[in-house]
Amino acid sequence: MTPATPVPPATPATPATRTRGTRSALGPRHLHPGAWWLWSLGLAAAASRSTNPLLLLLIVAVAAYVVTARRSDAPWSRSYGAFLRIGLAVLAVRVLFAVLLGSPVPGSHVLFTLPQLPLPGWAQGVRIGGRVTLEAVLFALYDGLRLATLLICVGAANALASPARLLRVLPGALYEVGVAAVVATSFAPNLVADVQRLRAARRLRGRADHGIRSVLSVGLPVLESALERSVALAAAMDTRGFGRTAPVPRSIARATAALTVCGLLGICAAVYGLLTAGSGDWTVPVLLLGLGAAGGGLLLGSRRTVRTRYRPDPWARAEWLVAGSGLAVAGATIWLSGRDPAAFATSVVPPAAPVLPLAAAAAVLLGLLPAFAAPSPPSGALPSTARADRKPDQS
Repeated sequence: MTPATPVPPATPATPATRTRGTRSALGPRHLHPGAWWLWSLGLAAAASRSTNPLLLLLIVAVAAYVVTARRSDAPWSRSYGAFLRIGLAVLAVRVLFAVLLGSPVPGSHVLFTLPQLPLPGWAQGVRIGGRVTLEAVLFALYDGLRLATLLICVGAANALASPARLLRVLPGALYEVGVAAVVATSFAPNLVADVQRLRAARRLRGRADHGIRSVLSVGLPVLESALERSVALAAAMDTRGFGRTAPVPRSIARATAALTVCGLLGICAAVYGLLTAGSGDWTVPVLLLGLGAAGGGLLLGSRRTVRTRYRPDPWARAEWLVAGSGLAVAGATIWLSGRDPAAFATSVVPPAAPVLPLAAAAAVLLGLLPAFAAPSPPSGALPSTARADRKPDQS
């Protein structure tokens, strides 16, 4: 008889083998996209409450630092620079309109005078050219900087959160709307990646990548790639049965629509009241009622969805810290702006030098927490442990 082969002793589980096939909560991983969007919306809410340029620039600096520290190497994460340029363009256009078309802000410090174009009598109240005052320019500059900061905060979320992963965490009732929003949101990163690829190809061929001629030559390939991407996306959605729903009673469908619409209207009214100075005590109860109605509508609407979710993103301590930091920035800024509105609005009549409120600055600096609390995103290269695991057993 052949002696039985001895069984080798069990190898103790190492951290690499314990986490094989699963995502470790301690190692590099993608943060939940909802946490990034809550963080960026908190910064945007703080920016909407102020026209102080120092505070707005501090918010931009906080967003830029977090994006630099926790941005991955995926194509969609390269769109932050494009949002910065869009913000600067919005700021320049806002100031240019104030110079050319005037401003309702009265001013006595005249910088220069432009030739004024005479307009007919039915266009009273509108002017083109004329006096350009310091007060009007400052008002346009502060207002444009606030709008640019809002765009930059949205760009930070777009560069940190994957649009595809964001679609996976939406409730079933918002799946169709989420697909449209994700496709629209991913347009900017894909456009930036296509432009960078085509400009690099032109440089390799010894052609200029600046100027009007290069822009015109790059525009047609970018449009062609966008059309190809749209056709491929439509085919993929059709193949996967997009839009297929389960039958539900008509009463549940009507209740779902009524709860969702009423809840969203209540949330919009309450958010407007919270972000507007001088709002009353009705905002918080209306917000809670709106959230409850919208949540009930989404819960009922999810019964129509027949899709399943594969490997859902975890919501761990890092997600709580990132989302909580953004909400803390928004809450503290809204509370401080109600107590001291003058610190958040720099005077333009008469012109005054902006002063940074220390309490508001400390509240905004809470937004730096994701740069240290969020896990590092995984790189595109395969980790060394994974490469070792893929080697065949030589023994």
